[in-house]
Amino acid sequence: MSCPIAHESLSAYVDGELPPESARVVADHLATCARCSAEYHALLTTISALRSELTRYAAPDVLRARIRSAVVAEPPQAEAPASNPRRLLARRWRASVIAAAAIAGVAFGTGATLVAIGRPDPSRTVAGEVLASHVRSLMPDHLTDVRSSDQHNVKPWFNGRLDFSPNVPRLDDAGFPLLGGRLDYVGDRPVASVVYGRRQHIINVFSWPSTAGDAPLASTASHGYTMLHWRERGLEQWVVSDVNAGELRTFVLLLQRAETPTESTR
Repeated sequence: MSCPIAHESLSAYVDGELPPESARVVADHLATCARCSAEYHALLTTISALRSELTRYAAPDVLRARIRSAVVAEPPQAEAPASNPRRLLARRWRASVIAAAAIAGVAFGTGATLVAIGRPDPSRTVAGEVLASHVRSLMPDHLTDVRSSDQHNVKPWFNGRLDFSPNVPRLDDAGFPLLGGRLDYVGDRPVASVVYGRRQHIINVFSWPSTAGDAPLASTASHGYTMLHWRERGLEQWVVSDVNAGELRTFVLLLQRAETPTESTR
């Protein structure tokens, strides 16, 4: 076995994915090649360090569900022909490199980013997450966890799923029917998303408790969507839609008028 092929085979060898005969050939090569053997032991050391030193976090249920959905939706890729093991090993090696890069990005990306461009603007980070969540909700079967036009069905559904009670006013008479609600994830915490309609448009109202002070209504436009954001009485709220900005601002004013202090938090 040549060194380039052994190099391509190391990841699959460490993971026990090689056929017995191929694994034996790799083992024989490692026993006689100091360079490849050093690379093999460096790989084992790296894996051991990652397993023992990195802090493990439990993924939230919402993130777990989305990852599973993405994996199921991913079209299957044809396996490389058995007659071309180098292509199969190369694909596995590339996958290992990508995974290692992702791990390194988690471990070191934040510090590198801060050094390169300075501390990120938290409001921009949240705005990007909110917009991404809105767009993701427009995919089939992602819009609501509880589908109802009755606020007495939607609001109680959040009980026990969140550490606060979101506002769920009915605005049907003004042309903004309630469609339902769902759990979402923004800024490293679960949040409520209450969903309204406006003709053929969808309006997502994201909310979660905040210890920051009150903030007046502010507007942001991005990729054809309008986002309105404000903070009051310990509750942060973002409203996102592709409905025209004037109608969306009217909706927000109606929403604010319908809110009461006792509904904001519990």
